[in-house]
Amino acid sequence: MTREIITVDQMRAIDEGAAAAGVPTSTLMENAGRAVAEAIVQRFGPRPTAVLCGPGNNGGDGWVAARALRALGWPVWVETLVPREGLRGDAAAAAASWSGETFAIGEDNPMAELFVDALFGAGLSRPLDGEAARLARALARAPDRVVAIDVPSGIDGDTGEPLDDLSFRACLTVTFVRKKPAHVLMPGRALCGEVVVADIGAPERVVADQDIALWENDPGLWRLPWPDPEAHKHARGHVVVASGGHAHTGAGRLAARGALRVGAGLVTVLSPPDALAENAAHLTAIMLREARDGSAYAEAARTAQSLAIGPAFGLTDVHYKLLCAAIEAKPRCPLVLDADALTLLSPITHGFAEHDVMTPHVGEFRRAFPGIYSSAETRIDAARAAAAYARCVVLLKGPDTVIAAPDGRAIINATGTPFLATAGAGDVLTGCIAGLIAQGMASFEAAAAAAWLHGKAAEAIGPGLIAEDLSEQMPAVLNSLAPPRLRAQPPNA
Repeated sequence: MTREIITVDQMRAIDEGAAAAGVPTSTLMENAGRAVAEAIVQRFGPRPTAVLCGPGNNGGDGWVAARALRALGWPVWVETLVPREGLRGDAAAAAASWSGETFAIGEDNPMAELFVDALFGAGLSRPLDGEAARLARALARAPDRVVAIDVPSGIDGDTGEPLDDLSFRACLTVTFVRKKPAHVLMPGRALCGEVVVADIGAPERVVADQDIALWENDPGLWRLPWPDPEAHKHARGHVVVASGGHAHTGAGRLAARGALRVGAGLVTVLSPPDALAENAAHLTAIMLREARDGSAYAEAARTAQSLAIGPAFGLTDVHYKLLCAAIEAKPRCPLVLDADALTLLSPITHGFAEHDVMTPHVGEFRRAFPGIYSSAETRIDAARAAAAYARCVVLLKGPDTVIAAPDGRAIINATGTPFLATAGAGDVLTGCIAGLIAQGMASFEAAAAAAWLHGKAAEAIGPGLIAEDLSEQMPAVLNSLAPPRLRAQPPNA
């Protein structure tokens, strides 16, 4: 299944392009409605069902879905927001083909156990009102009884935000051709429930004409750097992680362990003199190197395959000069900049190398790129603008992490759980990114892969997660993706 994501405008262009290519829009609507009915019968047994139809093509899909359910013997009726005579185009034709019971929304209608929300689609630009708003409020506590067509009514298809904070909430959403941003961005993703993407017959060449540059994160978008049979540790890359000073060393070690667990052959913690003993007491497979001045950071940037710097690094003028020594080293390896490094550089005033990665959360992002977040329509737009400005990869952390490249490509990561909201989780992610880069992955793909792996590790841990758990769960996640020749064998195999 493709992981491409399209905007509302791109979907409109696909509809128009399909019609120009000889696929009537009425055929697309017929296929859409039937796909909705198919998804419903695969997940629910027959039960009294009300299909709520709006005035446009989303409502037209609903009329078709009702007809398809009725043909399968379901007890189904239509509740319409506007009289049939008020419909136009394909929606009017779909309504004319319905011969079952029809009621106006708001009347004393039969009691339904399942509601199909076909009121408004992803292109809605105004808040719900009247009977639509009343129904959204009435069904808000029963999402398990709601199936949405395209998106739950009231949600902006491009932002995932409910208009005026009011929308339907569904346990299942059936959309068409490709997912929209609302299906993966929060809070839309949570309001959609399970999302099914149905093929409704739009020609793939018409879809390809949209030059799609947005994807939902998935292993199909990147390839992990599995070792060859004759690999040695030096061939698997060397990561250096900058540690903070005395009593500020834990974050760096979390990053270092993340780098080691994703496969880096060598990982070294670069430590200030006052933190050497502290770090040494906690490190075994990870090496330790003293850093007395900027020359040590410049040397690390020149000789390692990646350098992670920022977690609990420090925020003084001295730390700024050490950071600059690494940035200005020539030639140098890719840098993964997080936490204190981003704060020291804020606001960003110059570009970086395209293989560098910045990993801000929203607060750090606002400081690093003043005005970009508040003026962007979505997190996708914000991350893309920042990546273009900084000329490097930007990973904007959150429950809907966005990874953006300077050339405009972007990936939305949907793996993970709320339990990742814990101290140190982001430090592990920083190390994972650095570890994958050191093994030869391109930085954009490495950031995407690390975000996916990090989220899957969190999902496997569940409640009680602490940052230290993430690295220890990583072998199981990696094993699930490993080629057969490298996969761990069951104990009794």
